[in-house]
Amino acid sequence: MATARRRLGDLGEQIACERLIALGMSVIERNWRSGHHEVDVIAADAAGLHFVEVKSRTAPVSADPLVGITASKKRSLTKAALEYLGEKRCGDIEIFFDVMTVVFDGESAHVDYYPQAFIPVYT
Repeated sequence: MATARRRLGDLGEQIACERLIALGMSVIERNWRSGHHEVDVIAADAAGLHFVEVKSRTAPVSADPLVGITASKKRSLTKAALEYLGEKRCGDIEIFFDVMTVVFDGESAHVDYYPQAFIPVYT
C-alpha cells in the first residue's frame, strides 16, 4: 500500500515539476529534507523562490486535496523553508508558498496550481 501511494506521489510531483517548468520556472530541488521537514518541490523564477507542496489523489476524491494543507503542514513547510534559506545562504530573496494538486482519473490528470497559497505567520 505504501509503495503504491509513494508511486502516486512521485508521479504527481513529476507532473507538478513539468507544469512549473512550463510556467517558466526552474526546478531547483525535489523532496528536499531537513530533519523531519520536507519540501516536495523548490522552484525559482524572476520573482523569487517557490516552496511547492504537491497533493496527489486518485479520483473519485472525497474532499478537495487542499484540505491536506493543515496548519501543522504550513508550519512544517515554513520551518523547512527557513532551514533551506539558512543552509543555502540565499540572502534577501522573495519566497512564496505554493500548492499544486494533481487528481488522477484513469489515464488523465487534473492539475490545479495555487501560487502564494498561504502566507506564513512567524512566531
